[in-house]
Amino acid sequence: MNTPADRSSGHAPALLWFRDDLRLADNPALRKALDTGAPLIALYILEEGKDAPRLPGGAARWWLHHSLAALASAIADKGGRLILRRGRALDILPRLCAEAGVSAVFWNRRYEPAAVAVDTAVKAALTAAGIEVHSLQANLLAEPFALKNKAGTPFKVYTPFARALRALGAPRAPLPAPSALPDGPRDIASDRLEDWGLLPGQKPNPKPDWAAGLRAAWQPGEAGAAARLKDFLDNGLKGYAEGRDCPAKRHVSGLSPHLRSGEISPFQVWHAAAHAREAGAAPERDIEKFLSELIWREFCASLAFHQPDIATEPLDSAFRAMPWRDDTAGEAAWRRGQTGYPLVDAGMRQLWHEGTVHNRVRMVVASFLIKHLGIDWRRGEEWLWDTLVDADAASNPANWQWVAGCGADAAPYVRVFNPILQGERFDAAGAYVRRWVPELAGLPDKWLHKPWAAPADVLEKAGVTLGESYPKPIVDHDAARRRARDAYEHVRGARTAD
Repeated sequence: MNTPADRSSGHAPALLWFRDDLRLADNPALRKALDTGAPLIALYILEEGKDAPRLPGGAARWWLHHSLAALASAIADKGGRLILRRGRALDILPRLCAEAGVSAVFWNRRYEPAAVAVDTAVKAALTAAGIEVHSLQANLLAEPFALKNKAGTPFKVYTPFARALRALGAPRAPLPAPSALPDGPRDIASDRLEDWGLLPGQKPNPKPDWAAGLRAAWQPGEAGAAARLKDFLDNGLKGYAEGRDCPAKRHVSGLSPHLRSGEISPFQVWHAAAHAREAGAAPERDIEKFLSELIWREFCASLAFHQPDIATEPLDSAFRAMPWRDDTAGEAAWRRGQTGYPLVDAGMRQLWHEGTVHNRVRMVVASFLIKHLGIDWRRGEEWLWDTLVDADAASNPANWQWVAGCGADAAPYVRVFNPILQGERFDAAGAYVRRWVPELAGLPDKWLHKPWAAPADVLEKAGVTLGESYPKPIVDHDAARRRARDAYEHVRGARTAD
């Protein structure tokens, strides 16, 4: 074991703390640690305790297990070793640094307020112990504290935020992955990943193995992220501006869980899109639309950085007056994909099977819960937090608030997505609904998104018995729309009273 005396001799190890940056390429903290020439300790902490950042849900835990396995393998291939620890970072890091005689700790900054608080406390403890701490920018194109409006306050509207970010100029070029990693101390104890119980059906997590669909749909890890990006650039970028709204088409990047875990950086994605532009691989409008989605991710991160309670409190305080309904049966039907509205049910079944929902359909299912059923947006946010592989502490609540109408730059709060028209417009041929709601596959396109309106003989020919093989609508669209407008009048009244 290294001792404190080793520091002065130049052999004291450096420690790299992996968090939301589970990659070797374009990892500034890794590069800076390697520049010291010191032996390297690579560490990941499964943070727990009351001061920990928001704990991942079930699907994200599944992803984390496989992402860490991929990272450990990549590190081992380059001569290093990934150390795993579980608990409070403030307890683990100072103790490990003291035991191993660490001279400097490196990490890439994170921006969730709870994580910032942890990092601040850890830095203070390490600095007090005489250990250098180096934090770097890696996971956002622009850090939240760097962008302010003309009044010197955080942006609350996307368009001026995007304009300010673009005014910073082209993002820096990505860093290459190191060809090798220096060996570190080999006597440092590490947890076994399998003992963390991140997978369903794995002790101490006794739940049944519900992850077969996730395994079929995803390849977590840095290599999977690179493959997903290449596939999108080759097959999905051209036509993205319009095709991204159609759930049966391939015009989605599928990068969000990889970005969430830091298996790929936004710098890598941005420059890959820029190279596609230079190569003429897609029209300018497709590339610009894709880049705007990257910037929306940055906007959500900025909102969450400046609003620590974004997952629990509406950004528009008038929404505290909203008379939310308690509809246990309706919420359960929504979760199971049994609402009687095919597009909604398809989205919720895709969510359960693949841990994701197509972006257009994600808005529809969120609007349905909030405005058709009158259920608090926070209930939906919690469900998707548990079931999304890309559940993000900034984007998930920010987008739910956007749909509800209580967030920053929110959609008009009286807008109620019509799941029938949304299906007929964006899934006109019915491929998406037929995939996820196969009991309706035999219906003609004309009736697929409103089976309750189909003539009896059409239903019989398609083998559909409403209320048995497929549920009747749990709520009437027009009645729900009127009820939503009435409920939102309470918000208007509260805002007027203020």
